Amino acid sequence: MRKFNLFLPVSILIYMICAIVVGYHMVHLQQTSSYAYRIEVNRIMEELQAGKTIDELNIKAYQTITAVTYLDANDKQTTQMVSFYEDKDTPYVIMPWMKDGQIEGYLRFDYHIQKSQKHIFLIVEGILFIVEVFVFTLLWYLKKHLIKPFQRLSTLPESFAKGHYKSSIKVEKSRYLQRFLWGMSQMQDSLDTSRKRQIELLKEKKQMHLSLSHDIKTPLNLIKLYCKALKEHVYESYDQQAQIYDKIDDKCNEIERYVNEIMKTSRENILDLQVEKGEFYLYDLMKRVLDTYKEQCVLRQIELYVGPCENRLLYGDIDRSQEIFENLFENAFKYGDGRLIEITFYEEDGCQLIRVFNTGQVLEERELVHLFESFYRGSNAQHQNGNGLGLYIAQTLMRKMEGEIFVQQEKDGMAFIMVFH
Repeated sequence: MRKFNLFLPVSILIYMICAIVVGYHMVHLQQTSSYAYRIEVNRIMEELQAGKTIDELNIKAYQTITAVTYLDANDKQTTQMVSFYEDKDTPYVIMPWMKDGQIEGYLRFDYHIQKSQKHIFLIVEGILFIVEVFVFTLLWYLKKHLIKPFQRLSTLPESFAKGHYKSSIKVEKSRYLQRFLWGMSQMQDSLDTSRKRQIELLKEKKQMHLSLSHDIKTPLNLIKLYCKALKEHVYESYDQQAQIYDKIDDKCNEIERYVNEIMKTSRENILDLQVEKGEFYLYDLMKRVLDTYKEQCVLRQIELYVGPCENRLLYGDIDRSQEIFENLFENAFKYGDGRLIEITFYEEDGCQLIRVFNTGQVLEERELVHLFESFYRGSNAQHQNGNGLGLYIAQTLMRKMEGEIFVQQEKDGMAFIMVFH
């Protein structure tokens, strides 16, 4: 902001320098042109001294001299003298004509001075002033309606990063920041909701741990007692031992049910994804996706091919659909060979199918069955960061939007097909 504030006085300083320089050059040009006739008078005098007569002079070749008149020094006729000295509304200069050190006559040079360039000076200075007013007004407008409001909002990301989601977002009148403010407000609400949900999950997790420790403790203690009794040969008959083994098996099954319930609850909590169903156009979805990943493919030197498509109306959530594309692109970046990502479109049974293909290592058939399971990572995921949730989230979102996603194994890569209604 401080650096931007310097633009205002700097613009004024530049204007003043330009105005002074232009004024100086205009004055200097005017002074130079006002003495031009003297140079031409001297040139004519040199020509006459070289032997030319007044009649032989080419007056039109001179820019300032309009006429040359000669008066003999011995000529006393009144009419000629009056004509010689007559004021003809033009400036003139009289020079003596010397010969052998004696004055033989006089030469009158009528000349005209170039018109004053004052009006040009005023026009140039006026243009400079108008430009300066425009620049100053523009800088002031940007400062008031863009720089200052944005500076007031610049602390919001840092505030959000520190977990302060309750700070109010001041409504700015600047129309340039309305969409930005709306987005920041949405992000604030989303972060606040996520934090509340996280706190609830932590509470549920603690309660679940307490409940789990209590529920598992009882069958676990019984198993330990049964094992101790068997170890000390308390039950000698085969029938009694068989009953104990059955009880141990029952308690193990009980613990297994608890574990399965924990896993189910964990999955539901992790993937508590909300979907706002509605209609959106395919072009709008693809514009979002390509705006995000077209440049990334260029930077990674990956060829991105997008086939032709019709701008169909799709059913679902455009934000969640974009998230699915993001998961597929990230998978292609991680597990592909970096040669090609191809997006093609086709219709089948009234549904819009979008195929995302990337070249790279092919998975085995037995792995494809588990590819959309949570926390599952294929054999090609070694030495790659990830948690195995991307495709599971993609499938969950597609099904919540009443669509589907499935995988196809190609000769030189993998293809994922999304089905939209």
